[in-house]
Amino acid sequence: MLSEEHIIPYQVSPLPSGPWLVFAPHADDETFGMGGALLLARAAGLHTQVVVMTDGALGGPAEASAQLAATRAREAETAARFLGIERLTLLKQPDRSLMPSPALSARLSELIRHSGAQSVFFPGPLEPHPDHRATALLVWQALATIPQPQRPLPLAYEISVQNPANCLLDISAVMPAKCQAMALYRSQLSQNNYIDIVAALNKTRTYTLPPAVTHAEAFFRHPVTAPDSPLQSTLHQQMSDLLV
Repeated sequence: MLSEEHIIPYQVSPLPSGPWLVFAPHADDETFGMGGALLLARAAGLHTQVVVMTDGALGGPAEASAQLAATRAREAETAARFLGIERLTLLKQPDRSLMPSPALSARLSELIRHSGAQSVFFPGPLEPHPDHRATALLVWQALATIPQPQRPLPLAYEISVQNPANCLLDISAVMPAKCQAMALYRSQLSQNNYIDIVAALNKTRTYTLPPAVTHAEAFFRHPVTAPDSPLQSTLHQQMSDLLV
């Protein structure tokens, strides 16, 4: 059987190369999932862009869906300014109805090409929310259309649960600021105690790291060639690799 260091890193990783392009299924996922990394990128002078896939209208009472979509858009703009995100794009796809399609995948491909990104982030494929998994598949398909010499580095990030990870970023120094950024999503904090949940996930990710690391965010850094294979096949290979 493989030893532990083949399953999870025992050291922190450097920041991926910039510029960055982050795909978030909903307004707040970019902050809950990788707000610490975005704050580190801002401090390092890396250019960052975020694309929010859905309107988030179903993230609260059904009778307030139209108002909620506008509220979440405003919250995303406020969080983007706080995190130092230079460009925020809201695609406003229907919440909980995100589905892979050639047209939407082609649109994401154009966004990636025009962004000039060296690193592209998307949710891990083991996320439970269907919009999270659909976003992962759409970005994967979009990356596959870009020739390898120009293709950015694909990185999966986790939002609500642990996903396979081979890259851990030390966010200890910016964790208080990440909590401030999460608090800007007041509409969603009324639905669950997300700050405590995310902080617990970030604390758990320090299990294999030195004691000085109090919080970490986890990513899976794929080879640039990976999107040439279907995402499900790649995930199956990842899980198989953990068993031998």
